[in-house]
Amino acid sequence: MPKDKLRVEDIWGFEASTKLKIPMFTTRISAGFPSPADDFIDKTLDLNEFLIAHPSATFFVRVEGTSMIDASIHPGDILIVDKAVNPSPGNIVIAVIDGEFTVKRFQKKGKRSFLVAENPDFAPIEIMGDMTVEIWGVVTYVIHKV
Repeated sequence: MPKDKLRVEDIWGFEASTKLKIPMFTTRISAGFPSPADDFIDKTLDLNEFLIAHPSATFFVRVEGTSMIDASIHPGDILIVDKAVNPSPGNIVIAVIDGEFTVKRFQKKGKRSFLVAENPDFAPIEIMGDMTVEIWGVVTYVIHKV
């Protein structure tokens, strides 16, 4: 199996003082057959309020590598990470393993814990007693261009 190459490239803090209200249509947009759209904007949306639940515990990271590609996390994506959310099995987390950052899905099997890639080319990492592992936060959103 290839050595895991998905890692954190950059880390940014969150500054809650920045507000940008973007127009938002209240009509839902069909992803199937087209539907008529309203000719007016009903309200605005501040992306900070929508994406950031705990401003003082939120940070952003840019990732590189392909070990989470099946979770739609691509090289260059920015992740929104919340340190205030307790990691649960199934969450995608930012972890520090023996001093190195990584992005993985947190899993438990009985009393055993794992950090699991979302790419079959990468083996799961079992969290063992002799390892230094810290979960820095839970990934709440992925930002990438389409």
